[in-house]
Amino acid sequence: MNKQDIVRLSWDEFDEMRDPRPEDNGFDAVVERAISRRGFLGGVLAFGSAAAVMGSGVLSSISTAKAESAAFRFEPIGIATDHEIHVPKGYRWKTLVRWGDPLFKDAEGTYSPERGVPVEFSDKVFGENTDGMETFIDGDKTILAINSEYVNPEINLPAEAEGMPRNADEVKLLKNLQGVTVMEIADNGDGYAVVLDSPYNRRITHETPMTMDGPAAGSDLVKTNADPEGLSPKGTMNNCGSGKTLWGTYLTCEENFNGYFGTTARRETTEGQVPDHEATEGEVRYGIGGEGRYAYEKFDERFDLSKEPNEPNRHGWVTEIDPLDPESTPVKHTALGRFKHENAEMVQAADGRVVVYMGDDERGEFIYRYVSNGTWAEGQPGDGLLSDGTLYVAKFNDDMTGEWLPLTPESTGMTIEEILVFSRIAGSKVGATTMDRPEWVAANPLRVEAYCALTNNKNRGVKANAGGDEQPVGGPNPRETNNFGQIVRWRPEGEDHGADTFTWDLYVMAGNPKAYNNVYAGSDNINEGNMFNSPDGMAFSSDGLLWIQTDGDDSNEGEFEGQGNNQMLVGNPETGEIARFLTAPNGAEVTGLTWSADRKVAFVGIQHPGGNWPDGNGKPRSAVISVWREDGEVIG
Repeated sequence: MNKQDIVRLSWDEFDEMRDPRPEDNGFDAVVERAISRRGFLGGVLAFGSAAAVMGSGVLSSISTAKAESAAFRFEPIGIATDHEIHVPKGYRWKTLVRWGDPLFKDAEGTYSPERGVPVEFSDKVFGENTDGMETFIDGDKTILAINSEYVNPEINLPAEAEGMPRNADEVKLLKNLQGVTVMEIADNGDGYAVVLDSPYNRRITHETPMTMDGPAAGSDLVKTNADPEGLSPKGTMNNCGSGKTLWGTYLTCEENFNGYFGTTARRETTEGQVPDHEATEGEVRYGIGGEGRYAYEKFDERFDLSKEPNEPNRHGWVTEIDPLDPESTPVKHTALGRFKHENAEMVQAADGRVVVYMGDDERGEFIYRYVSNGTWAEGQPGDGLLSDGTLYVAKFNDDMTGEWLPLTPESTGMTIEEILVFSRIAGSKVGATTMDRPEWVAANPLRVEAYCALTNNKNRGVKANAGGDEQPVGGPNPRETNNFGQIVRWRPEGEDHGADTFTWDLYVMAGNPKAYNNVYAGSDNINEGNMFNSPDGMAFSSDGLLWIQTDGDDSNEGEFEGQGNNQMLVGNPETGEIARFLTAPNGAEVTGLTWSADRKVAFVGIQHPGGNWPDGNGKPRSAVISVWREDGEVIG
């Protein structure tokens, strides 16, 4: 496969090409055994909080005929297959910011529909492929921190580059279009807009100086020629989901960092020259190979495995940024583990300790939890709370209980530095449950429970994962060839996020009741009026509603017929009801969600749109849109 073909792959497809994952997952086996023990799906699918607590099974009151619901203050919308945004009657939307839009006045007018952004202004404009985002308030100022996950070189580079950087300047351009944007926004009377030249505005890219803390900082595993002390990594990359700390800072999560590294070393074969790189156990587990996705290694030795073999170990972390202090240095927290972080959902244990839930977005990987040793109280800073604690990994049992397994030298036989740099290997050693792509985790603000989107797993039954872990069908992943996904929910023992045990059920199994009349139709709260596939992003609003964003197949064909474009839905955890709120342009993923302080405006990310959305001409541009009610009331 040539470089142009590789760069066209989704990150999921890229990982599958480099390291094909097993078709079976441990969670699937757990669900299958749980179903077998109880004899019916209702034992595993307990929709609504009361049903799950009482073990009463599927709520019979859920309508399977209509998506209409008294639980929501909007009229659910139908599917769409066009290149537009659609929202409910009585709502409006507009573009807040697009890839290439200026953050500073000297970058105004530098974006070209034909050529994109010049390299010299690429760190002064909004980044590409928006993802996780959070809102921060400083007095009367509103600041957004927004991830830019990756780039599309065929769109971002000049046409003559043919989708692959040809020199160091073009690599620099791609580096600058990724990372994080911090920007002030204000309502100018016609909705929110970016405040140009705000002192809060800044871009944090692959080149931004950072620090590391926690047990792995300064270890031999993260030292490089450029940073012999192992304390000053450069850049944050593939910033997927996000989180917000209790003390008011931003957590950006590094996901598919593996694709940025390769080697310039070559060896001769009968088919010509190929990368000369023998992957280590850790590189194999994380999908690091001899050829990078964007050819960085050809123009920057930091990304060349033959020159800096430890550089990949400095990425794949949760990185903390203070959006209200533009002079602050971002911090990579090694205590939270290194893997393909989707997001970081922070809550608090009953005794005041800080708890962070995290998913590792790849087939056959795990769900993690970090618990601090120190405690936090309102008004205090978070100093040290994300550098001193214990990392755990989840095990789901088929009696619908679960436990958090501590990753320690005693439990794994590894040093603490090895545990944190190679958290996947540590999780395998303690027997964690392999999952179907655990993505965003969202915690209910009204009760002690958390939800994780298990996006999909098209493969099941071929081989073990890269660490040799078996992945049998069952558990919270109950379906073979699961192209639809599901959302698992757990409730900590004693209503305490610090507890080491929990009970679990499935909030929803996505599916298509139009195409199937079996488990692939989905759970009873899925019907032809609200069906979807591949739940990905999730967030709770302050009223306890669960907002679900999808990143799946939008062909509207075959088993996906009738599901249309990717979408954003709203779920009511108390009743199990789910309704469609927004549809994206064809080709796009809906990802990232936050609200204005008064919750009257929602900010929603639209990633990798097709056609020429949103401009109507020229290149397609990822963007953040604002959505509001025409009557000025709270969204929901």
